[in-house]
Amino acid sequence: MSGNMARVQAIRQIVNRDSKPPKPPERLKDIWAENVFNLDKMQASLPKAVFKSIKKTILTGEKLDLSVADAVATAMRDWAMAKGALYYAHVFYPMTNLTAEKHDGFISVQGNGNVTSEFSGKVLVQGEPDGSSFPNGGIRDTFEARGYTAWDVTSPAYIMETDNGSTLCIPTVFVSWTGEALGKKVPLLRSIAAMDKAANKVLGLLGHKDIAHVNSSCGAEQEYFLVDANFANQRPDLLLAGRTLFGKPPAKGQEFDDHYFGAIPERIQVFMQDVETTLYKLGIPAKTRHNEVAPGQFEIAPHFEAANVASDHQQTIMTVLKHTAKKHGLTCLLHEKPFAGINGSGKHVNWSVGNSTQGNLLDPGDSPHENAQFLVFCGAVIRGVHKYGPLMRAAIATSSNDHRLGANEAPPAIMSVYLGSQLEEVFEQIKTGTVTESTQKGVMDLGVDVLPHLTKDAGDRNRTSPFAFTGNRFEFRAVGSSQSVSGPLIVLNTMLADSLEWVGNRLESELSKGLELNTAILTVLKEIMEEHGVVIFGGNGYSEEWHKMAVEERGLANLPTSADALPTLKEEYIEDLFQKTGVLTPVELESRFEVYAEQYILSIEVEAKLAMDMAKTMIYPAAVEYLSQLSSTITSLAGLGIHFEKESAQKVADLTKSMVEATDKLSTALTKHDFQSTEAHMQHCATTIRPLMDTVRSYVDALEGEVADSFWPLPTYQEMLFIK
Repeated sequence: MSGNMARVQAIRQIVNRDSKPPKPPERLKDIWAENVFNLDKMQASLPKAVFKSIKKTILTGEKLDLSVADAVATAMRDWAMAKGALYYAHVFYPMTNLTAEKHDGFISVQGNGNVTSEFSGKVLVQGEPDGSSFPNGGIRDTFEARGYTAWDVTSPAYIMETDNGSTLCIPTVFVSWTGEALGKKVPLLRSIAAMDKAANKVLGLLGHKDIAHVNSSCGAEQEYFLVDANFANQRPDLLLAGRTLFGKPPAKGQEFDDHYFGAIPERIQVFMQDVETTLYKLGIPAKTRHNEVAPGQFEIAPHFEAANVASDHQQTIMTVLKHTAKKHGLTCLLHEKPFAGINGSGKHVNWSVGNSTQGNLLDPGDSPHENAQFLVFCGAVIRGVHKYGPLMRAAIATSSNDHRLGANEAPPAIMSVYLGSQLEEVFEQIKTGTVTESTQKGVMDLGVDVLPHLTKDAGDRNRTSPFAFTGNRFEFRAVGSSQSVSGPLIVLNTMLADSLEWVGNRLESELSKGLELNTAILTVLKEIMEEHGVVIFGGNGYSEEWHKMAVEERGLANLPTSADALPTLKEEYIEDLFQKTGVLTPVELESRFEVYAEQYILSIEVEAKLAMDMAKTMIYPAAVEYLSQLSSTITSLAGLGIHFEKESAQKVADLTKSMVEATDKLSTALTKHDFQSTEAHMQHCATTIRPLMDTVRSYVDALEGEVADSFWPLPTYQEMLFIK
């Protein structure tokens, strides 16, 4: 089937598909967390002493009492098998940003040939997947295969249902035989512990006596695209790279802003409801759904949760989105920039810290200038962003995220803090040494009697900031849509732990001089503003003026590509940060640089090879076939004096020749292997291969605008974005 005929057939299948009426949504109270082995189910099935021990570990972070594991395993198995599960899986999160799982059956063969179900505490607590086949950055050699998964009791086990059966899924950490963290969960848990320790010290100095465990919270806004599977299956680039390597922008894109928050298409809403039902059964609090800015782009956002659980849930959300899309004849694209020329996708991480006794420690209240506790914790965040901004950039460094950072839909690669006019004014007062007032909320009278007066926040929002304060939390807006949120959370928690430790030491020093507490606090905050206040910026982060000012006047780092950002992980001050907080050892940190650098290089090289293959085997034949058709047409029209076809043929021929030449240059660049370092290899990918790919693309996209539609082999942007 020719390329055009395949596209026509795909459109027919979409238009004529059997549209099943949507199932009425189930009542939330009937399905909420029904597939989660949570505290309620534990309490109903465990002896009182066992439940009390497990609950204490979950709520306070105390060490797990292994003597209760057998009782928990038996109850968990019975619950899972009653729901139809015959297998269990230790679910873990390697350094690929993906989710991994090893399935084992409850089956145990007896000596007489009969079988029984078996699931011991030992098996619950520890598993053994291959520790060498996952990226490990040199921690394990290929011939050294042993690795371990260990039960994370703070994140509840759950049942994942599919049409072919159910599986008991147990969130676990992933470590090597030599004890190093091979996955993302162990460093995240360590970062929470480090932050808790430092926060407790500061809260104690502020006069608190009863201080509960301090944790960070996360609410991640997941953006994604949906494309009909009939189109996606005809695009090798979407299947293998997750983004379109070629594609001419349609005449209409997002210029009219008519998709953003528009009425959700019926087919998409049915998909969304299916996703939400699955998530609710898994105890994942999906709260928001809407059309995003670009055509074909959507968003789902859960309510905030404790960071470790939120990270696990975020991984599950990505899995459910992809699996559910297939059921509805769609393909879910989580790539940060699947389509050129329109908005890409991010995953805004809303991050805060707090506990059950002092509440949200980043809540300013109605009078932030009088809220010393808030000012101390917010000041610690400001110091952390200034000192470790390059590390924040490295935490979101992927080849796919490089496509959107600094573009008009995403924050720049320069890390800064937006506080809003109210808080910026307060911290400027602190810098002068006197804090007297803060702007209060206002009221808007809309001039229509039937409309209520609206409360107006004391400060506006800034959508161009990579790290913005949004009322009672910070929003890390530069995180990529395909990323695990664990990496960014590890960095935010660790830099806050470091800053709180510094604040605690400085407060102790000032108090030892006999200063009154509020005076000591003002002294420390004034020092923070003098040293680190340059990171606060409330203007347009997209502007050229800011880029110049940030680097030349304020000394902030601009790291536009991952090749520029990832070497930050090798800096001595970053190694010191992770080592003194106990979050990552030098070996673990080095392994992460090696893994993320390798992923960056491989991603770009795979895309380059794919672009060459598509140019040679799909675009070139289509262009040649069209030229052949034009040649015969020109001959038949020569006597009529029509020269348009001849000019068109010449343009197609020139573009085809240029495409072939650019493809050859790209092929030559890919054969270069004599790099002196990993950093040099990454720079080659960033500064040589990527621009050559863009050059090939420019000729292919130009050809799409010249070659007759009946010859074009790839589903177009117009078809993929607007036909659902």
